[in-house]
Amino acid sequence: MTEHPSATSSRLFARLADGYWPIPALCVVVAAGLSIGLLQVDESLQRGGTRFAFTGGPESARSLLSTIATSTLSLTALVFSITILVLQLASSQFSPRALRSFLRDRESQLTLGVFLATFVFSLIALRAVRGREGLVDRFVPGVTISVAFLLVVLSVGFFVRYIHHIAQSIRVTTLIERIGEETRQTIARLHRPDADAGQRLPELDDRGRVVAAEVHGSVVHVDVERLVAMARALNGVIAVVPRVGGFVAAGQPVLRVVTATANENGVRDEDLRVAVRLEPERSAEQDVGFGLRQLVDIAERALSPGTNDPSTAVQCLDQLHDLLRHLGTSAYPSAVRCDDDGEVRVIVHFGTWEEHVALALDELRLWGRSSLQVRRRMEALVVDLLGVVEGARRQPLIERVPLWIHPLEPA
Repeated sequence: MTEHPSATSSRLFARLADGYWPIPALCVVVAAGLSIGLLQVDESLQRGGTRFAFTGGPESARSLLSTIATSTLSLTALVFSITILVLQLASSQFSPRALRSFLRDRESQLTLGVFLATFVFSLIALRAVRGREGLVDRFVPGVTISVAFLLVVLSVGFFVRYIHHIAQSIRVTTLIERIGEETRQTIARLHRPDADAGQRLPELDDRGRVVAAEVHGSVVHVDVERLVAMARALNGVIAVVPRVGGFVAAGQPVLRVVTATANENGVRDEDLRVAVRLEPERSAEQDVGFGLRQLVDIAERALSPGTNDPSTAVQCLDQLHDLLRHLGTSAYPSAVRCDDDGEVRVIVHFGTWEEHVALALDELRLWGRSSLQVRRRMEALVVDLLGVVEGARRQPLIERVPLWIHPLEPA
């Protein structure tokens, strides 16, 4: 069965947004177009008898452009090698899930793009240089060569900036802060006052039509508006079976459709699947738990006997503390979505306060039980949160307070 075109386009857009190659590819295309355009300008200037910017002959032009192309290609290879080494370091020392943050680093992508753009620009200009061999007229593109020289200067500046940036990015403090900021942005997008928050969650049991996943993957995005529109057209309720961030095996239920009548208006399973995007790995697009998961992973690796770095674990707890404060004092997205008439149409779970507290604290409480530094920081975290959260949100924190006296033992 072929995938729905809308699902294919949504998946392609997501991969372009997260991919490492689109910005370098765009830089190459722009450089090629700029080089061809400037060569046309040089042709016009030469026909008018004007020489501009570069006064050397064909051999000088070829030598300069060849040097530029060779040097920028060497810089490109160096940048690529450094990037691969950084990815290996991040995977082995921090967490494999942290690689996504490095692959989405726009500054590294732009640096690689500038080097490749300079290389392609110089090659196209080199091809256009002509001498007086045979019947060929002499042509030295002065404007194009001058721009190529400026691109080299720009590339050197980008290289110096890249070295500084990559040295900063491999610091664990920078990585932890980046993950925390990305998670805070997700919280700001999702955790807002919700008009549907007071709606009662309907009991669907095992009724209705089940829509199974065609491929395996984690739920990274749910198009709630699309599902609401389809549920309204069906005069029913659509429930997203897995929570956002959860894994779905191929053939496992991903949606459950309960309609008031047997008539489903010809809505196909493919039309419904489009609203739930599955990817091989989780993302922070709609999944606050993914950011918490990354921080916990880095802290656990820091607490492993082979690393034994409780200070890094405390830095992760600092970020977790701030994130839990944001979560504890903000409105959680409702699991119920209604249409304009106030009718319940969609049920989707984005995670609860209890789940987030358990994810952020339970594993670190176990692995950090022998570290006085970690235990003190976690105790201060819980005490502070008890002072800012209200109502039922206090209970998950209160349940964890006695465990500082009697910590969990490994099974």
